[in-house]
Amino acid sequence: MATPSTGKATTPGKRPAKAAAKVVGDPSHPSLRFYYSEALHKRTLSLLDRIESSTDPMEHSGELAEVVEELMISGMNYYFMQPLKDAKAGFLTQQSANLGMAGAQKVMGSVLESIIDRMDGSQLVSVCGSIRHLML
Repeated sequence: MATPSTGKATTPGKRPAKAAAKVVGDPSHPSLRFYYSEALHKRTLSLLDRIESSTDPMEHSGELAEVVEELMISGMNYYFMQPLKDAKAGFLTQQSANLGMAGAQKVMGSVLESIIDRMDGSQLVSVCGSIRHLML
């Protein structure tokens, strides 16, 4: 005797979507970090200070978008490109990865800029707090 299905039907070969778990700043959970230049670190801290103390945080949105993009690129290089180099992946593999990453970075950069440009002052300050938290 067949039993009625109580769950959603899935297409063969496709995984059902998982709900994203929200774990923010819980030291009991695993985490990853990446390293970036001291110059970018100083620039980021200086910008966060200026935004958080500004009467009009929105005047710094363009610079925040630039810093977030630089941090993203640093992270992508740290997590993906450097391991490829360390593994001595072939020239063609590295060039293909460079091309793909350049395209992804360009798209993400324009998306980040568009999103940050639409935020209000309190949202920008909130983003600054998140960046500070990640820097710990």
